[in-house]
Amino acid sequence: MHDEPDARLDAREVDGEPFSDIVAAIETLGDRETLLLVNSFEPEPLYGVLTDRGFDYETERAGDEWRVYITPN
Repeated sequence: MHDEPDARLDAREVDGEPFSDIVAAIETLGDRETLLLVNSFEPEPLYGVLTDRGFDYETERAGDEWRVYITPN
């Protein structure tokens, strides 16, 4: 169980490729803030990008959606 995230982005609602929206959202996070990214599939290609940019993540599947909790490390 996770605490309430500081920000939420549902990639399913983004028109087109959501990558730039995701990057913009993580760049606004403070040191102890969390972004909840919701998607219809596990966004495995994103994990390397997050690691390279200094973010930790935890992924869980909830029914037909994937939730990725992203925090600065």
